[in-house]
Parts: sequence; C-alpha cells; structure tokens
Amino acid sequence: MLLAASGAAGLPQAFAAAKAGKRMLLANKESVVCGGALLQQAIREGGAELLPVDSEHSAIFQSLAAATPAQREKVVIWLTCSGGPFLRRMDLTGVTVEEASTHPRWKMGRKITVDSATLMNKALEVIEARWLFDIPPERIRVVIHPQSILHSGVAFEDGAVMAELGVPDMRTPIAVTMAWPERTESGAAALDFTKLKEPLTFEAPDLERFPQLKLAWEALEAGGSATIVLNAANEAAVAAFLDRKISFLGIGRACREALSGLVLPAPKSLSDIYAADREARSYVDSLIRSGRIS
Repeated sequence: MLLAASGAAGLPQAFAAAKAGKRMLLANKESVVCGGALLQQAIREGGAELLPVDSEHSAIFQSLAAATPAQREKVVIWLTCSGGPFLRRMDLTGVTVEEASTHPRWKMGRKITVDSATLMNKALEVIEARWLFDIPPERIRVVIHPQSILHSGVAFEDGAVMAELGVPDMRTPIAVTMAWPERTESGAAALDFTKLKEPLTFEAPDLERFPQLKLAWEALEAGGSATIVLNAANEAAVAAFLDRKISFLGIGRACREALSGLVLPAPKSLSDIYAADREARSYVDSLIRSGRIS
C-alpha cells in the first residue's frame, strides 16, 4: 500500500494500514512526524511493515538492512541535504514565492519545494528518522551535500560508514520499496562514477541562516505534541507564504512562535493528534491576522 497523501491528511490511511497489518510504502513523512510513537505502536500491534520512499530514508533503510539490533544501538545516522536553492544566498529577506518554488536538483510539489528552501523538509526528516529507525535524536546528524548523489549513510561503531549512492531520481527509492527484499528495474539511469560532472562535496549546515533545521531536535526534546505542532505550524505558514500573506522568513518565525507558545500533552489517539494539529494551525493563523508574523 503506497501512502502518498500530502501533509497530515495522510494520517488516517497510515493508522488504518498499520492496524490492518499492511506493508506500507511511505511517501508521506508527516504521518510519522505526527504519529510518532503512537503510529509505531499501531504498526507493532497490527503486524504491519513500513518501508520509506524518501530517498534519504530509503538509503538509511538499505544501509541498516544487515545490522543486528546490538549494532543499531550504536550507529550514527547521517542525513544528506542538498541545501536547497538558497545555499549560497546570504540575504533571504527578499525571497519570492517563485524563487522558493524552484529546486536545483529535484522536481517536487510547491509545498515540499518551499520546505526544502527553508530546510524544514530536512527537519521533518530528522523527526521521521528518529521514529522509523528508533534512533535517539542525538545520534542523527545532517550534512549539506549539494550534488545529491550520496542519499544518506549510517556510521557504525567500528568507523565504517554504509551509504547509498545514485543519481537524484525518485524512481530508484520507489523501486526499492516496491520490490524489497528483491531488486527490480527502476527506469532510472545507473550512476557512472567516471562521468560525474562535479566533485562530491560535504559541509555543515548554516543554522543561523536556516534556523528551522534545529527546530527538529528542539521539538523532539520537548516531547508531548511538539512535533505535531511544528508540522502543522509549518504547513499553515507555508500556505500563507504561497498565498503571499507572509514573507519567506516569516515561515520560520511562525514555526518558532508556535513551538514555544503551545505546550500540549502527548497524544493518546488519532483524534488527539488532529486536535493538536488544529490548535497549531489556529495559533499560526492568529499570529498572521494580528500582524505579529508578516
């Protein structure tokens, strides 16, 4: 079963598939970000299986495939990030909707492309990795890799790093999940190391220019419904930006305001998740209407 709905709208299908014991091909990271421990519990109790479609999480999934439970307890996950369209742009105050809706490496929808521009997409992927692989947040790292060839990796106790490389084409991770544990033709071009157009480079993310990224660890540390609040606040803020109601930098301010202003208990049901989601969206809407976020 392929879960590909956009945003928190995919939650009911994810929980239904988990309870029915289905093999889920997950292309909707928000289900894991918001569902968290509750969704993982439903997967265990229903005997379901979850395979990630995101290229980064597919790379981690493949890199961990042969690891024992004891080995997994000591790994460090390295999530790669292209850096988005504004990696080398120092002043982000005048970013337009058109500029933020274009990605240098991937062809994606408008919302996720804006998330890639703010690095919120990577923040959500940090939260997703925490729950998908049961890895504590402090052992999840992000590295900027503009070429998008190395899709993510896993560092083991002995110093070895297992990683998956390939051309930036979503047909590959989709084929991986559809055929797993077998392999099948994806239609994507094979990576030829002798024909790379530029060297592979890696650098630390700039958390001053892209503060949304660090909100992932802050939300995970806060617990409760913080990851739900962060996701909902971001969805509401991005929608407002695309409607030209707030600036590009206003997206991050809205997310931080919501995360600090709303302290909600951990959800015990799907209805609790939706309640937290609605409250966060309403909070951001009120910030925008009052002019506190522009």
